[in-house]
Amino acid sequence: MTQSPPRSYHALSVQEAIVQLGSCKESGLTSEEVARRYEQYGWNELQFQPGKPAWIRFLLQFNQPLLYILILAGVVKAFLGSWTNAWVIWGVALINAIIGYVQEAKAEGAIASLAKAVITETTVLREGQPLPIPSRDLVPGDIVLLTSGDKVPADLRLLRTRNLQVDESALTGESLPVEKSLPAIAEQTPLAERHNMAYAGSFVTFGQGQGMVVATANATEMGQISRSLENRVSLSTPLTRKFEKFSRTLLYGILVLAAFTFVVGLGQGESWIDMFEAAVALAVSAIPEGLPAVVTITLAIGVNRMAQQHAIIRKLPAVEALGSATVICSDKTGTLTENQMTVQALYAGGQHYRVSGGGYSPKGEMTRIDNGNEIPLDAVDLPLALAQCLRAGILCNDAQLKQTGADWSVVGDPTEGALITVAEKVGLSQAGLANATPRMDAIPFESEYQYMATLHDDQPRLIYVKGSVEALLRRCTQMLDAQGQARGLDATSIQREVDAMTAQGLRVLAFAQKAAAPHQHAIDHEDIATDLVFLGLQGMIDPPRPEAIAAVHACQSAGIQVKMITGDHIGTAQAIAQRMGIQTDAGVVAFTGQQLAQMSDLDLHDAAVEGSVFARVAPTQKLQLVKALQSSGNIVAMTGDGVNDAPALKQADIGIAMGKGGTEVARESAAMLLTDDNFASIEAAVEEGRTVYQNLRKAIAFLLPVNGGESMTILLSALLARDLPILSLQVLWLNMINSITMTVPLAFEPKSPGLMRQPPRDPSEPLLTPRLFRRILVVSVFNWILIFGLFEWARTTTGEVAVARTMAIQALVAARIVYLISISQLGKNLGQFWRGRVQGVADGSMLLLGLATAIVLQVLFSQWSVMNTLFATAPLTGPQGLICLAPMLPMIPLSLWVNRLDPPQANSAKVRLSPGG
Repeated sequence: MTQSPPRSYHALSVQEAIVQLGSCKESGLTSEEVARRYEQYGWNELQFQPGKPAWIRFLLQFNQPLLYILILAGVVKAFLGSWTNAWVIWGVALINAIIGYVQEAKAEGAIASLAKAVITETTVLREGQPLPIPSRDLVPGDIVLLTSGDKVPADLRLLRTRNLQVDESALTGESLPVEKSLPAIAEQTPLAERHNMAYAGSFVTFGQGQGMVVATANATEMGQISRSLENRVSLSTPLTRKFEKFSRTLLYGILVLAAFTFVVGLGQGESWIDMFEAAVALAVSAIPEGLPAVVTITLAIGVNRMAQQHAIIRKLPAVEALGSATVICSDKTGTLTENQMTVQALYAGGQHYRVSGGGYSPKGEMTRIDNGNEIPLDAVDLPLALAQCLRAGILCNDAQLKQTGADWSVVGDPTEGALITVAEKVGLSQAGLANATPRMDAIPFESEYQYMATLHDDQPRLIYVKGSVEALLRRCTQMLDAQGQARGLDATSIQREVDAMTAQGLRVLAFAQKAAAPHQHAIDHEDIATDLVFLGLQGMIDPPRPEAIAAVHACQSAGIQVKMITGDHIGTAQAIAQRMGIQTDAGVVAFTGQQLAQMSDLDLHDAAVEGSVFARVAPTQKLQLVKALQSSGNIVAMTGDGVNDAPALKQADIGIAMGKGGTEVARESAAMLLTDDNFASIEAAVEEGRTVYQNLRKAIAFLLPVNGGESMTILLSALLARDLPILSLQVLWLNMINSITMTVPLAFEPKSPGLMRQPPRDPSEPLLTPRLFRRILVVSVFNWILIFGLFEWARTTTGEVAVARTMAIQALVAARIVYLISISQLGKNLGQFWRGRVQGVADGSMLLLGLATAIVLQVLFSQWSVMNTLFATAPLTGPQGLICLAPMLPMIPLSLWVNRLDPPQANSAKVRLSPGG
């Protein structure tokens, strides 16, 4: 249902707005009230204006240079009274348009539906509990919790803010984020100055907040201008643009050749009608009518194949760009690793502790290490320093553990989930501590500061801080000893413990506390700038994904460098990189963000190329690394999930966002989404991207030699004043019906077994590379000799031109069958079988189906009287049919020879790889 336009909630106070919508700031709406408001307001989804009507999109299919020639040829044929020929020519143009329309609609529909497959989630308060829900389930009155990286899901009247900044550029054009506040403002205040509102479609770039939904769907400000936000899916890609350029060049060449043929024939005394037929036949023969349809189908299949590999393509050029990637810059946590953090070691009060168990289940025990011996701990009488370290981890925390049957999971950040789990293992309850020492205020974690802090109502009031060792140590002046007493900070010994943990591949977090003023109700960064008391360290492991290790190796075998860019400590990052094989010839070359900050532009460039691990990097440094790699001629794929990743994702050639754990800012900036946040899916998507290009290349290599042979035959016949071996209608049959039937199965070709052992292709390579052009030229000459030679022989022996033309066409199709098999995976499989190596044989059912269909159609083409009348063919006898099969024999050695000159499974160009590639 539709809503009325939103009231001026920015002019109301917080309490007035809450009363106006009948909500509750502390508990939100009840389930019954939500159900009632669903009925009233409907789903929180924008209803976009419909796109171009179907009939206009269909007519646009005729807007192709090569189809202009067909339509014009049909008009002239009709003018000359050859209505049958005219209708067939127009029919071919119509078929081409129908195929293009249907496939384009399917491809656009697939991309649009896949882009919606990643559901935008938001967190609301309902019945007093925070609940993650799809944003489409929001109703007016819902209380929404906002944090850095979130996309604002509806129009909100802000109820609470903590350093909240929102990027509203999509609505206001204001390039800088806006800092939000709560007081009511004048009703006439412009949209860009409504600092107490957050509008749908904007992004939280900093801080935290809480807001009440005041408008959803088309009633939002974004809904009022939804036409400007309508994102039409485009099938225009660098490759399709290359085809358009190729088509225009081919068009000019065809027109020149056709005019030349017409003029030369008239000069030799031929009738203008016969020469026009020759010119039309030449033009039609040179046009690869089936190529646009094959390109569209192949790209659409590639998009769907990638979706099956958990990679959703948001921008179609990513299909091609992935096949060219030379460097993948990957985040560590959750992408290369399991994202199942488990605390395994602690250091507090000068004592070492070890923890058993894995995942988020609170099953396990903690022991104290004493001279190599493990001593079980008494959960009732924990050492004070250890207890405070664990309390800090469980209270300075926004996550929650969730049990479903026997399975445990975390709602929130996995690192915070691990801190809750380890505390639960020794009897510290998150719910119990939260009730005993309620949180009064918090400073959310921001990568700029690398810590989080919370203020708790205790005796005395305490501030707990957790974060990176570097961020906390410089703010600490004291530490707790074994008896829990504060003494002077020994930063050297602490750093030594950190190094020992990180050497084991553990991610290390530091914990600290500070006494707050007796009546303090809020905290800010200045409150924890100094005088913190160091409590201890917790070292946790996020084990590498086994499939990611294999994927890294596969990428390196394919000439693709893998670089880890992480916020973790350099020691932890190096240990994980070592286990995963992320290294150059010089080993694991690692740099910290601090080191990068001190480098000149030239040194930074060298570090980006030579390094394999970059730890503790700042957001701007991610962008600098991507630019440095691109300046070296690399095609860069970059993964990211946070707000700070967005600039690098946009700058990268292929930005890859996390679909499960990523922020909306990152998703909107990326060309591809990973629905499982797994690096192995990137490797699979790269392989699919290469397969798409490989199959398109096979289609070109198969289609163009036929056009070349046909046009050379017709041109020579016209110049020699001979009967045409093939008429324009027969050319259309070959180029449309036969070619599409035999070529479309190439779009379903499986990936080549050795595809990921080849270097990346150069994305700037021309459509027709020199090797591919040589292949096309050689096979075109063979086809020309075949058509012209068999036609002349058959006409001499039978005396019937129609029979001679039919035999020439059938012989050409027979040779095409051998050639098609030779460039396909089926041909490679047959070669393996012939040599006694049958392993790795791929499915060739689609190709066999296409060949079977083509053979049936060719039998009808020559033997069915209706087709004889329509295409001027003649039935063939058994011996004549066998003669047509003879060209299959010389095509076998020719195919083997051109495959050696230009392997169909190989990339036709190689890029310069940077060191370590």
